[in-house]
Amino acid sequence: MSADNHADTDAELTVSKDGHVATVTIRRPPYNYANTDMIRRLADLFAELDAQTDCRAIVLTSEGKTFCAGADFSLNSGGAGAIDPALFYHQAMRLFDVRKPIVAAVQGAAIGAGAGLALLADFRIVCPETRFSFNFNRLGFHPGFGLSHTLPRLIGIQKASLLFYTGRRIDGTEAVRIGLAEELVAKDDVLSRARQLAGEIAASSPGAVQSTRQTLHGDLAEQVRRVNARELEVQLKQFGSADFQEGVRAMAERRLPVFQ
Repeated sequence: MSADNHADTDAELTVSKDGHVATVTIRRPPYNYANTDMIRRLADLFAELDAQTDCRAIVLTSEGKTFCAGADFSLNSGGAGAIDPALFYHQAMRLFDVRKPIVAAVQGAAIGAGAGLALLADFRIVCPETRFSFNFNRLGFHPGFGLSHTLPRLIGIQKASLLFYTGRRIDGTEAVRIGLAEELVAKDDVLSRARQLAGEIAASSPGAVQSTRQTLHGDLAEQVRRVNARELEVQLKQFGSADFQEGVRAMAERRLPVFQ
């Protein structure tokens, strides 16, 4: 593809366009942690691209070795950091309103809310170095970001249950094997292949693609919102628990948690 035409945004989120494909890059190194303000601005950016007729497909990627390590629960002793879960999820649910296909270039770890961002996309391009972990239960609380709906919708309830209950990490090879990702390529080729796939999509009739996507998705955005309301309700009760405190401490200390 030709060189990108870079557009503005801010230091943490940039967008570039090449033909009918827009590439949105998260730049919060080294871990690209998500917080409420970043998710809000990402949702704003997606809404802008959704309204632009010359944009037919979106690539979501990030800078550095990590795709997104989720929310940083180590920000304070309370564990929930600077994130208000209700505000965070309110903004996150806006991401599901986008009408145009999204391809995620997942070049590294996608953990917790980071995995939620990856599953927001229609397709995921990964590499052997990619790591997915839905580690909420290992941290002592219920999954969020609508993942209680998006993960089993993608890989089935049995596989989703196993990943939720254990919090285990799987690499890109395993992700493709179980249907969590579409293609495995070399790490240096993840972004270029994601852009190539988005370009293939953008070569089709935009009206036909969007109407087909709407039929296939149905009321997905509303379903995810309903599930996320349940997720939030349970999470708010569990954030004050001893298990959650232990889960966060264990993560910070890089050890297995000892839950009571």
